[in-house]
Amino acid sequence: MPLSKEKVLAQANAMCKNTLMETLEIEVIDYGDDFLVARMPVNSRVHQPDGVLHGGATAALAESVGSFASHIFIDTEQFFVRGIEISANHVKSIREGFVYAKATFVHKGRTTQLLDIKVTDEANNLISVCKLSTISLPKQR
Repeated sequence: MPLSKEKVLAQANAMCKNTLMETLEIEVIDYGDDFLVARMPVNSRVHQPDGVLHGGATAALAESVGSFASHIFIDTEQFFVRGIEISANHVKSIREGFVYAKATFVHKGRTTQLLDIKVTDEANNLISVCKLSTISLPKQR
């Protein structure tokens, strides 16, 4: 019997304990057949010295969301996911509030996956456009 959406989200967020995702306060908030959404607070912990969201924090959010999306859609008993390439174009800055990252699959292969990740603010203004490639590797027995 498949897990409920609430249980999948709870498990995804529980996986964040003692990781970069917990440090950045990234929370997975929604997913569907071909997407996953997470949010991250924008505050002084993720600012550049001039008080705007650091591009590295945005890239970490994007890679986390894309990797989670790939993780949810593979057989986690047999495989694990790793990011293998990420690119990010930052088009707008933000000083406070939340940013939301939505990862959607461009390609969902057995071995490699390609995801488009849009990072927006609370008013749905585009902050960054990211692309992530992931790979599903077999677990060692």
